[in-house]
Amino acid sequence: MALTGWTEGSFAADGRARPTWTKGTGPGVVVIHEIPGITPAVQRFAERVVDGGFTVVMPLLVGEAGRAPSGGYLASSFAKVCVSREFTSMATGSTSPVVSWLRALAASLHASAGGPGVGAVGMCFSGGFALGMMVDDAMVAPVLSQPSLPFALGRRRAADLNLSDADREAVRRRAEAGCDVLGLRYTGDRLVGSRFDSLRELLGERFVAVEFASTSRADHSVLTEQPQETGIEAVLDFLRRRLLA
Repeated sequence: MALTGWTEGSFAADGRARPTWTKGTGPGVVVIHEIPGITPAVQRFAERVVDGGFTVVMPLLVGEAGRAPSGGYLASSFAKVCVSREFTSMATGSTSPVVSWLRALAASLHASAGGPGVGAVGMCFSGGFALGMMVDDAMVAPVLSQPSLPFALGRRRAADLNLSDADREAVRRRAEAGCDVLGLRYTGDRLVGSRFDSLRELLGERFVAVEFASTSRADHSVLTEQPQETGIEAVLDFLRRRLLA
């Protein structure tokens, strides 16, 4: 499905090509959708980032582009995330393989868009991917919105950051060198588990948490389906400070 005003393309790395949609000018930001796919709400958020002065690339990892959520669609995409070897949905202490592809996409975006580096906004199952992309020096503005992998079944998984030991150490070094990480969540979101505590432990003062009190058990998608304007503005301000200053 076409996204009005966006340029559809494809990016190949690690032996896998995926559809992408690109729009805007300025430093690059990779916006990684949540389950079930690039929904109208994800597109609206990405438009805000474009309007903020950035070149945005949205890759499609599961689902469809432009399709609105529904119960069946959510279940179908969720099942694909669960069974795909590219997403570490249950294992702890490992980085999802798809992060390598996303790092290559970010490097390509940086080469074409220029600027001091690139940013990435991950959401839900993709929230932690932005942290894994921070292994590369070009990733200077990682944003984690309601990071939810591995799925928070049990205390160990609920605390896991979806990073291998080597990537965890690389991320720690980047933070010590001055790279900030922005995280957003609803405080009652069980899918996030205790990851914000893990992020504070790993990143120290370099982790900037933006948290909202839950008013419903359904509160989850801070930037899209249950949007918080303060959260969206915090993301835009973070990207400006890291990429436009």
